[in-house]
Amino acid sequence: MATEQIDEQDPMATVDNYSVDEEEEENDASAMTLVEHLEELRWRIFKSLIAIVVGGVIAFIFRNQVIWFLELPLPVSQLLLHKLLVTGLAEGFTVFLKVSLAVGILIGLPVILYQVWAFIAPGLLEKEKKYAVPFIFIGVVLFAAGIALGYIVLRFPVQWLISFASDSFGELITADSYFTFVAFFMLAFGIVFEIPLVLTFMAQVGIVTSQTLQKKRAVSHVGMWIAATFLTPGADIYSPVILGVAMSFLYELTIVFIRLTKK
Repeated sequence: MATEQIDEQDPMATVDNYSVDEEEEENDASAMTLVEHLEELRWRIFKSLIAIVVGGVIAFIFRNQVIWFLELPLPVSQLLLHKLLVTGLAEGFTVFLKVSLAVGILIGLPVILYQVWAFIAPGLLEKEKKYAVPFIFIGVVLFAAGIALGYIVLRFPVQWLISFASDSFGELITADSYFTFVAFFMLAFGIVFEIPLVLTFMAQVGIVTSQTLQKKRAVSHVGMWIAATFLTPGADIYSPVILGVAMSFLYELTIVFIRLTKK
């Protein structure tokens, strides 16, 4: 009898239940219009900018220590001959601002990652939202590790570029050119080290799988090694090799990490 009652359920009841669920979903407080999404995005960007400004102010206060630390990869002979040069009245101040801004981004990174997560979290399932804290922590650790490796490797392209034309030209290095080179070089390493975080997140939301990464392994490694030659602005052989090895290692580590975390 119970089976017959189930089979004889009114099909209109199913339709009514579906309509009620659909109406509840439309009236859900978490549902947002496009304008509301844009407004939230604006505030997320604004809070991230505040974090960068605060970090930049802190870096500007300790600007002399920051400059001294970033000048260490320069050859000792270069520092003994003369300091880095400025070619304009306000260039010294501008260089300090640029360096402080770059360090401010690094200091404000935890806040930036949190704002990114907070913006995309409403569109995730409850089981996916539990990754918020690991997402922020791992993102900061990986970026810091990339920056650290970039700083260690930095002396190779710097010394190579300085010595390359030393027999033909006298090197007068400006502060702006040097610190711009340092910022882009270290930033490339920091961004590259976020590969595991991005791919793992894409796997958690079902965009990629470990099997897909395995199938595309050969093409991915070739592409990463080619990218490593363009991401390192120095012409030395050490920087792209070290970055290429790091990218390949991180790619393989991502496959293992996805297998462990994705059920």
